[in-house]
Amino acid sequence: MTLTIQELAQACDAQPQGGDPSLTVHSAADIMSAEAGQVTVLSDNKYKKYLKDTQASACFIANTFNIDEVPAGLTLLRCDDPEICFLSAVGTLHPTAKIEKQISPQAVIAENSTLGDNINIGPFSTIGQHSRIGDDSDIYAGVHIGNNVSIGKHCKIYSNAVIYDNTVIGDNVIIHSGAIVAADGFGYKYRNNQHIKVPHVGNVVIADNVEIGANTCIDRGALGSTTIGAGSKIDNLVQLGHNNKVGRNVIICGQSGISGSCTIEDGAILAGSSGIADHVKIGQQAVVMARSGVSQDIKAGAQVWGSPAKDRKTAWKELAALSKLPELLKKFKELQSRVEKLEN
Repeated sequence: MTLTIQELAQACDAQPQGGDPSLTVHSAADIMSAEAGQVTVLSDNKYKKYLKDTQASACFIANTFNIDEVPAGLTLLRCDDPEICFLSAVGTLHPTAKIEKQISPQAVIAENSTLGDNINIGPFSTIGQHSRIGDDSDIYAGVHIGNNVSIGKHCKIYSNAVIYDNTVIGDNVIIHSGAIVAADGFGYKYRNNQHIKVPHVGNVVIADNVEIGANTCIDRGALGSTTIGAGSKIDNLVQLGHNNKVGRNVIICGQSGISGSCTIEDGAILAGSSGIADHVKIGQQAVVMARSGVSQDIKAGAQVWGSPAKDRKTAWKELAALSKLPELLKKFKELQSRVEKLEN
């Protein structure tokens, strides 16, 4: 989409400053690669050095951000929150392609399922017995939805996702391609030299405004439910074990693995490749830093790193001390040699 800078500013609640607001912009780009006809953003002082050479036509910037040198022809778009305004501009200039709402004749839909208004079901998707799809939801090609599944309004289930029986999904949920929701949990009892499978008869309950990344797996509860709270976002390639309780607005980054029966409280962040042992509680707003291994409860607001994870400052001090070990070992050997000479 092409808009004048003035029109874009009005759409994003920003005020133009300098340049020519009547010029048009057609797309968005980062400040290091933006060209004429594009809009960019400056929200961090470390990128300030790139502004003087940018070829962008417009740049979102905070009202309180001071600029000494502005390129000729660049319009600053002053606003309270340049990052959010820029995201709004990206959405405006790069609108999502609208799909034609239809139920494909190649889809297989149980007669006793319930379909809402204005929904899309792509070819080769299957919907099982007594399942319900809410209004304005999109089920893309090749999705499998099991029996007794409830999917809310305005959801998007992308191609080749699989949703097992009895799953409950709220409104405005996005599930990306290849995600598996409510498969069996990994539970066995060892008896008589063999692993006896633990039946999993629970389900998965996903609240409103959750997004689940591609190829992520969420196991159903053994007896109760695995739950994901409203507003939580789960990245690609995440393993979420059975009977986990994920709170509201939690972030779980890619390649993280959470064992069974954990509690991840509201606002917690699990950075990439985090590993959480079973029956662990991660407190509200806690941060588990990348590649950390957590085997004990983490207090609310704590920031931990390492394996086993501990307070990040303590862990970094230990790492710094460890880096000095070769030098200390050399000094120790020198002292040992001197002591031996004195003793002789």
